[in-house]
Amino acid sequence: MIIPQIFDLKNKLNFEQQALKIFQYQAINNKVYADFLNFLKVNPKSIINLHQIPFLPIQFFKSHQILSSKEKIQQTFLSSGTTDTEKSKHFVTDLSIYKKSFTKGFQYFYGDVENYTILALLPSYLERKGSSLIYMVDDLIKKSKSIDSGFYINDLEELYYKLIELESKNKKVLLVGVSFALLDLVEFKKFDLKNTIIMETGGMKGKRKEMIREELHQLLCRGFGVKKIHSEYGMTELLSQAYSKGDGIFETPPWMKVLIRDTEDALTILPHQKTGGLNIIDLANINSCSFIATQDLGKTYPNNTFEVLGRFDNSDIRGCNLMVV
Repeated sequence: MIIPQIFDLKNKLNFEQQALKIFQYQAINNKVYADFLNFLKVNPKSIINLHQIPFLPIQFFKSHQILSSKEKIQQTFLSSGTTDTEKSKHFVTDLSIYKKSFTKGFQYFYGDVENYTILALLPSYLERKGSSLIYMVDDLIKKSKSIDSGFYINDLEELYYKLIELESKNKKVLLVGVSFALLDLVEFKKFDLKNTIIMETGGMKGKRKEMIREELHQLLCRGFGVKKIHSEYGMTELLSQAYSKGDGIFETPPWMKVLIRDTEDALTILPHQKTGGLNIIDLANINSCSFIATQDLGKTYPNNTFEVLGRFDNSDIRGCNLMVV
């Protein structure tokens, strides 16, 4: 009875009411989260606002099965990583919620997906199994209903000519790619694109030296001939995404919210424009855990936007879509 209301929130009060309802549900039905709350000596009934909610450390997705549902698991999404690192596992019992989340999220920021031709340059994701990003992009490609939409791996020349062809036809195009592959493309050929959105999903995946976002976006802007580089912020453990339309400032859809925690006291929430750890509330994670303490550092702003500034020291490297400084 909660799920239909997640994607129909009207205001901040409505969000908080649904978030608190989901918290009470998960505090009872998610054994790992319940044990975590018990360890902290937190009585769920004492929680009356968002800032009081304890957020589950994201590392638990590597060592435990995080579930709030007894339904059959339909899909297991895996984080990227080397053979030496343990991968996060997100057990999804209802793929229709994920599909609704990323479809409505895309529509919220970019309009109807049918208006776009979607080209995907995601070689590192295509080379492994269980990527939630590939699942999302593949479904959006199908929903775009464009015969030109599709994935590209290593054939940069074919992608170059496809972009030029679509540009000549004034087609509305979204090129979504991992950072190193987008750099490979603009080093192969230079562009002057007028109708194409370039969206990076972050990370060099060990293919290149990491660089700060400003440097990366400057190179991509020059190479593609565009004024801004868009970005997608999501991760294996979430079922929702935030988007940036430039300058690394992200906005969440109405059913997702970012809070900043004190790096010295994980249960303290900081005010806007203070740097700390990113806590994510993802109401679409109703059957998993909607309250996740990530290993990302950043800050929030009063207009419901946030910025990712890096990662905690000594946190393991994994395939999360962000820029590292």
